[in-house]
Amino acid sequence: MPSSVQRKRIRKSPADRRAEIVDAAATVALTEGLECITLRRIGEELDVRPGLISHYFPAVEDLVGEAFGSAASAELDRLVPADRPDGTPVQHLARFFAHATGEAYDDISRLWINARHLSRYRPVLRDRVGTQEEAWRGRLEGLIREGVARGDFRTEDPYVTTVQILVVIDGLGAHANTDTDTSNRPPAVMRMAVAIAERELGLPSGMLTRLADELGTGPAGAPAAAGDDDLPAAGQPATPN
Repeated sequence: MPSSVQRKRIRKSPADRRAEIVDAAATVALTEGLECITLRRIGEELDVRPGLISHYFPAVEDLVGEAFGSAASAELDRLVPADRPDGTPVQHLARFFAHATGEAYDDISRLWINARHLSRYRPVLRDRVGTQEEAWRGRLEGLIREGVARGDFRTEDPYVTTVQILVVIDGLGAHANTDTDTSNRPPAVMRMAVAIAERELGLPSGMLTRLADELGTGPAGAPAAAGDDDLPAAGQPATPN
């Protein structure tokens, strides 16, 4: 007599289910935009009823805020890890620029543009944007202060230098929605954030780009400037130009 085997349904813990919902919403935010996050859309993404999504997020605005925070935090952890692996502050900064400039960074740039625009009308998202901005400034400033303490960087005000770098990166990213033709991005323009960092931190021109290449992370925005043969070895203190 044939027997039927009933598939056992595996229930996820509330924490796992919530994390799954946030991850799905973060993916939608990056690929489609924060406006596309609805209970129905995320339910479709996870093949569950919208009611399950609303059980964890009764207000969709809370899910939008969580989605942005999750995506922005993940990118920050990739660019400037809190627990950084072996390497010098100069190497870590070179790696940061290699990943925070160019086409690879366009998706997160679009997300920031999207979030800042919508935050004018959505208080929950506005609070989350402010939290993330503070986290990004704090993480990068911490790296710069570490380099100053080691003698690798020279700057009178690490906080001001940090803000200068992030403002230029944001400015370059502001065109991510419209400037899709990378040939319209002159190397000198793409390298503005790197150039400011090198100038404000007392590093030779082209050093961060060269280190990014040596570390295998790709060019930091654009080819290094001519005359970089005298760059100090990775980890050596910078000397005046």
